[in-house]
Amino acid sequence: MPNIFTFILQNMSLGAGLAMDAFSVSVTDGLKETDMRRSRAFFIAGIYGGFQFLMPLIGWGCVQLLEQIFTSFQRFIPWIALSLLLFLGLKMIRESLTRPEEEDTSAAGRKSTGTLLMQGVATSIDALSVGFTIADYSLRAAFAATLLIGAVTFVICLAGLRLGRLFGTRILKQAGILGGLILIAVGLEIFLTHVL
Repeated sequence: MPNIFTFILQNMSLGAGLAMDAFSVSVTDGLKETDMRRSRAFFIAGIYGGFQFLMPLIGWGCVQLLEQIFTSFQRFIPWIALSLLLFLGLKMIRESLTRPEEEDTSAAGRKSTGTLLMQGVATSIDALSVGFTIADYSLRAAFAATLLIGAVTFVICLAGLRLGRLFGTRILKQAGILGGLILIAVGLEIFLTHVL
């Protein structure tokens, strides 16, 4: 394991890289819910940060216990992420196009906890492969590394939610369509990055 400074820097950088998908989705969440309270923003960012913490730790566990099974499962990760984000993006676009204009308010854009959890899984499932990069860490070091990744994701997602809320008040009518397109784009990016 590298020295503590290098360890922190590496894992914070890894967290920032992994958080970009969740950041994009956070922006869409903020676009759709412009009157979001701080507690709700912390809840949403906590979901994304929590999954970014759990997925690499699960990946580390898989490497330690079931390397062969995880290796065969890894090829499905881009397909799962693409399917989830495509489904959520198309659903968001459909809802925006079919909702009457008078109902197009921030409260109508509030996503359910189930939808947020699906987004959390979809944006963090590729982080399972991080388990390979930290496979030589002890459990304590792997926990610390993934905790850093989750914390960085949490902070970045809070910024994304804030950014989305700021722009959402200006483009409220198109927020659902834009948010859906961003989700689809993130899904395609995850898919193409891993398949090509």
